[in-house]
Amino acid sequence: MAFLPLLLWSCNEAPKLPANQAQTECGLVEGVYSEDSAIVIFKGVPFAAPPVGELRWKEPQPALPWDTIRPCYEFGDDPAQPNLFGDMNFKGPKKSEDCLYLNIWKPVNAEGCPVLIYFNGGGLMAGSGSEPRYAGDSLAHHGIVSITANYREGIIGFLAHPDLTAESPNHTSGNYGILDQAAAIKWVYDNIAAFGGDPNRITIVGESAGSFSVSVLMASPLSRGYLAGAMGSSGAEMKPSYAKPLAEGEAVWSKVLEEKGLTIKALRQLSADSVMALVPMRGMPGMLVDGYLLPATVDEIFANGEQAQVPLLVGWNSLEGSPLQNFRGQKPTIKAYRTILQSTFGNRTDEVLNAYGLKKDQDLFGWNAIELAGAMFTAFPTWKWAEEHAKSGQPVYRYFYTHPRPEMTAKYNGMEAALAGGVKKKDDKSATAAPTARIMGAVHSADIEYAMGNLGTNDVFAWNDDDYKVQETFMNVYINFIKTGDPNGPGIPEWKPINGEAVAPVLQIDVDSKVVADEKLEARYKLLDDILE
Repeated sequence: MAFLPLLLWSCNEAPKLPANQAQTECGLVEGVYSEDSAIVIFKGVPFAAPPVGELRWKEPQPALPWDTIRPCYEFGDDPAQPNLFGDMNFKGPKKSEDCLYLNIWKPVNAEGCPVLIYFNGGGLMAGSGSEPRYAGDSLAHHGIVSITANYREGIIGFLAHPDLTAESPNHTSGNYGILDQAAAIKWVYDNIAAFGGDPNRITIVGESAGSFSVSVLMASPLSRGYLAGAMGSSGAEMKPSYAKPLAEGEAVWSKVLEEKGLTIKALRQLSADSVMALVPMRGMPGMLVDGYLLPATVDEIFANGEQAQVPLLVGWNSLEGSPLQNFRGQKPTIKAYRTILQSTFGNRTDEVLNAYGLKKDQDLFGWNAIELAGAMFTAFPTWKWAEEHAKSGQPVYRYFYTHPRPEMTAKYNGMEAALAGGVKKKDDKSATAAPTARIMGAVHSADIEYAMGNLGTNDVFAWNDDDYKVQETFMNVYINFIKTGDPNGPGIPEWKPINGEAVAPVLQIDVDSKVVADEKLEARYKLLDDILE
């Protein structure tokens, strides 16, 4: 009888793990409790093998297993990248190629919780899941398993070349960063139950390049089957800027390498920093139609109804861009702007200028010009994404974010906002500044801390009661949608999906949020759509 307890134990399941441990397919991981002990954070969990050495510019490979408990107390390395947007406030130990890690915030007693995966913005050239503005603490406190996942960026993540395509068992090259995202989604689907998440309730979200990525992931056969919902902020991989054919990307990159006397073999012998210095990413092809990640353009996949059939929530900000950014120090005139726009609109450029009421030089400093610049940067592709997906019959909700951030705190005197959400010194020409205008509005990426409930992680701005009121509204929109596929709930104006509506009902998120239907905006976007067909 002395052996009875052991015998009974051996016939049952193993003892339940403590809340700060989880058994993944590769091994046991251990996280840390939050200060209030309500959530557990697992940082630096590998979802793929380090893409270094001969694995540079290859599809992500399965993570390597481990035998002992893996401490996941600190962020993994941030993706290798140059300084493009100012201080993005990374928390990883360093930047490197060995960056394929994700971070998980889970309620202590999580069981069957919905799951959110956030893919950072930064033009596919910068950013990291370690940035505090993406942190999942607030959402985890509301019953959501919240995740950030890194991916390869810049030339490390998007170099296409015939030699790389020939190496690939999938006959692809150039989309490594998005393949990393797809691998992260698959890893979450396979492992998240161990953290109390429901693999059948995965919603993905991103801002800017992350939003572009979400539209691709909805379209890709590699990831669309694992999604229950999708959210996008300021961007989609749709016209006028959409994925080019693989052969075109290979040709562009091949020419660049040939001009520099570089081969793939030689580049693999160099450090990531050396590669980025030799071959900058700016102006190079991004995502490519490769027959593997993307069998066709995202536009075509959505037009054929082949994308993930899930609810979609999308929106953009009121001050996404300024036409003044196009002039690069030259005098801004309507004549010059017409020339700039002709590369996109051709002989219908005057129709666009007339639709936006842009007739005189001083018009370039008003709201109409701001709206057109924002449309061509991120808003129109996001609008098109929503319009195309609405045809599927799945509910599509649109918002418009208009709340301007407050002034910077005294600590940041001499600084200004950078384009991707960080800050930069005013005289720092190596980083890109956010658009400035005489009109107050929500600049590109300003929505992130509000939507994720993370104002408290950002000491750059002097947040006030209005900001926290907006945060509560925006965060509840996210929470409701992640949990139910519908953003409506207490404290939010009744808000219908755009499906079947002649003029889209849009939630304008600000201190006093309201639902609006802007006939003029819809008419302008339909004109752009007609021209760009």
